Amino acid sequence: MCSYRRHRLLVPVLLCALAILAARPTAVHREPVSGTGGGPGLSAEVARLYEEAALATQRYEAGREDAEEQRARAQRAEELLDGQRRHIAALHEDLGRIARAQYRSSGGLPVAAQMILADGPDDLMRGQHAFSKTNLAVDNAISKSRRAEARLAADEAKAAAHWQALEKRNAQLASLKADIERKLETARSQLQGQADASVAAGACRGAVRLDQPEAGFSTDWVAPVETYELSASYGSGGARWSSRHTGQDFAVPIGTPVRAVGAGRVVKVSCGGPFGIEIVLRHAGGYYTQYAHLASVAVDQGEHVSPGQWIGQSGSTGNSTGPHLHFETRVTPEMGSSVNPVSWLAARGVSL
Repeated sequence: MCSYRRHRLLVPVLLCALAILAARPTAVHREPVSGTGGGPGLSAEVARLYEEAALATQRYEAGREDAEEQRARAQRAEELLDGQRRHIAALHEDLGRIARAQYRSSGGLPVAAQMILADGPDDLMRGQHAFSKTNLAVDNAISKSRRAEARLAADEAKAAAHWQALEKRNAQLASLKADIERKLETARSQLQGQADASVAAGACRGAVRLDQPEAGFSTDWVAPVETYELSASYGSGGARWSSRHTGQDFAVPIGTPVRAVGAGRVVKVSCGGPFGIEIVLRHAGGYYTQYAHLASVAVDQGEHVSPGQWIGQSGSTGNSTGPHLHFETRVTPEMGSSVNPVSWLAARGVSL
């Protein structure tokens, strides 16, 4: 028979998991900067929305994983409920068996009638004992059956309510994620429009200071963006370039925070030309890194930067076929002196 103590643990477990999921804070929304001009506030808005979108995605994925775990728990719960149903069916079968045995032992007469027709005290006592024993067995079987059916109905109702609450929470997370992404897409489009105007005019708008991430870096070198897909690699050829590709491209959306790969000084901030908006840093040892096709810059020329510091936002300015970061390592601040950025970073402990 199925153990009810083990099954009673199901509901508290589901409640606990649901409470943890529901306790997760919801991202706080602030309306985007009004107007298409936006000014410096638009860059900050994109950076903020980018972080909120990443957090919402993280929460949505966590919720989806919780839903998968809950689905597995629900399947196990259904197996336990099936065990209860089989147990109840067995109890019903016991009732039928007891009734049939009673009928056969009495020769078809009710037990009370047999007592009345008893020939003597011994027969009467045997009849009373048989009656009490049979009545007790029937009462116990009926009581067990009713308790089992009540537990089954209560557990099914609780499991259904918890599952519905979990599905509702996941729907809210999905809606939150979609809403932030819509706002971010609008702000990204506006930011790229500003950047294109700056490149066309050949004049940068100046540094837009961004709120830096709280977490510091324990290493001296980092990747130029946190989350990315590698696209065009160093030395590759094609119709897009007059010669071999001089850097490593990181496919990232417009507005993605771009990080200084290491400590250094800003030696160049420019707008216009094939690289669009670009930044060049000088590092110890005489090496330089370039960050091109940006949508905005967050540093000024001559400024010192630290590893992982946000120095700008990715875009698609200049000769670019789509949003990405063009990253180069050089031995001079000018183009034509590049070295393989992937192996250069690898030598400094950064694996792309």
